[in-house]
Amino acid sequence: MGNSNEKIIEALKFAIQMELDGKRFYLQAGERSDNPVGKELFTWLAGQEDRHRETFEQIYKSLADKHNWPSQNIKPYRVKMGTIFGNLIKSADKNKKPGKEDLEASSIAIEMEIKSRDYYGKCAEMAVTKEEGEFYRSLSAEEQGHYLSLIDYKEYVMDPVNWFTRSEHHLLDGA
Repeated sequence: MGNSNEKIIEALKFAIQMELDGKRFYLQAGERSDNPVGKELFTWLAGQEDRHRETFEQIYKSLADKHNWPSQNIKPYRVKMGTIFGNLIKSADKNKKPGKEDLEASSIAIEMEIKSRDYYGKCAEMAVTKEEGEFYRSLSAEEQGHYLSLIDYKEYVMDPVNWFTRSEHHLLDGA
């Protein structure tokens, strides 16, 4: 196996471990959350981490067996995170402030998503093939979507009433 494949394999091993760690964190955060929105969001993110890991394992297997990046079109799943978060939040109690655990978990999760996004961005820059670069750029963009949803959730956790006012675009002009 060439030197470039060894670097790709090492990057994949690291990515697989990141996704396993992320899934474990999100499952724990979902269990600790006393807010239905937090539970749902963290559980969904755990599923995303698991899906990413499975994709990395497919690529790893292809590299180990065939010594090249898979020719099939393996790309991360595209989803509009705002829509998912918006649907979750519609069922939330506008006056119930989530607990401290949700604030801490969302802060940690934001940092995790930044690190993942940046790591996959660097992998894209160092990619050997066009397919590899496209895959990592797409994955980095997906992590950015997770990050933005977590920022939105953290704002909701910190001040649900004002979050609802802002998100529902109410005007308070006194007229």
